[in-house]
Amino acid sequence: MTAAATPVASASASPAKESGQARPALWLLPLILVLGLFYLYPVFDVFRYAFTDITLLGKGETYTFASIVKTLTRPELAEILWVTFVFTGASVLGQQVLGLAVALVVVRGEQRRLFGTTILRTTALIAWVVPGVAGGIVWKMLFNGAPFGGLNSVLRLIGLAPVQWLSDPDTVMWSVVVANVWRGTAFSMVVMYAALKAIDPVLYEAANVDGANPWQRFWYVTLPQLRAAIMVNLILITIQTLNTFDAVISLTGGGPGRATEVLSLYTFNTVFRNYDLAAGSVLSLLMLAISMGLALIYAKFLPKESRS
Repeated sequence: MTAAATPVASASASPAKESGQARPALWLLPLILVLGLFYLYPVFDVFRYAFTDITLLGKGETYTFASIVKTLTRPELAEILWVTFVFTGASVLGQQVLGLAVALVVVRGEQRRLFGTTILRTTALIAWVVPGVAGGIVWKMLFNGAPFGGLNSVLRLIGLAPVQWLSDPDTVMWSVVVANVWRGTAFSMVVMYAALKAIDPVLYEAANVDGANPWQRFWYVTLPQLRAAIMVNLILITIQTLNTFDAVISLTGGGPGRATEVLSLYTFNTVFRNYDLAAGSVLSLLMLAISMGLALIYAKFLPKESRS
C-alpha cells in the first residue's frame, strides 16, 4: 500500500514544482518591487532632477541643461575634487595597510595562542560600529587646539608646543584622514582576516622547506593569495570613503575655508544649505561616475577566476 501511494504523492508534487520553475518571476516579484520602489525610482529621480532647475523652495521646475553646465563649471569644483582625491587616496591607503597589518597580527597571535589577541580584534571592531558623527566628535576633542586638548596634553607633557590640528590648513587634512582611517580600518581588517584564514597552510610549509624567511613568505605566498581580497576591499572602501561626509562635517565642517570640504559634503551643502536640488543631483551623478570608473579600473586587476 505504501509503495502504491508513493507514485501518487510524487505525481501530485511534480506539477507544483514545475509551476514554480516555469514562473520564477512570480517569486521574484516582491524583490523586484522593493528594488524598484526604494532603489531604482530614487536613482531615476536623481537623473531627472539633474536636467531641471528644481530647488527645495518649491517654486516649480523646468527642464534645462543649464544646471549641468553651471554646476560642472563652478570655479570651486576643481578644488573640491582635489581635496576629495587626497582624502580618499590617503584614507584608502591607510585603511588597506593598517587593516592588513592588524589582520596579520591577529592571525599570528591565534596561531601562537597569545593572550590579548581577542582584545585586539574586539578593540579594532569597536571603531567600526561607532557612528560617523560620534567618531568625529571624539576626534574633535582629541584634536582640540587648546593646551588641554587630548593630543596637545600629551605634547605638553613631553615638552612640545601645542599644534593647531584642525585650524591649520597644513595639518587639518591629515587630521581628518587619521580619524577616517581609525574608523575604517576595522572593515579592512575583517576582509583581510577572512582571506588570511583561507590560505592553505601547505603553502607556508612548502616555503619553509625551501628556506624562505618571513619576509619572503609574506611577499611570495601571502600577498599573491590575498590579491583578490585586496582588490575587492579597495573597491568597497573607495566607494565608502567617497561617500563619507558625516565624520567630516562633525570634525571640521569642511573648514578651515574649504580645506576639508570633500565632494560628498559639498553635495550635502548644495542641497540642504543652498536648497539647490538640481545642482545636488548633478554632483551626485558625478560621484556615481567617479565611483563606477574607479571600480572598473580596480576590477581590471582582479584575478581572472574572481571575475567569472
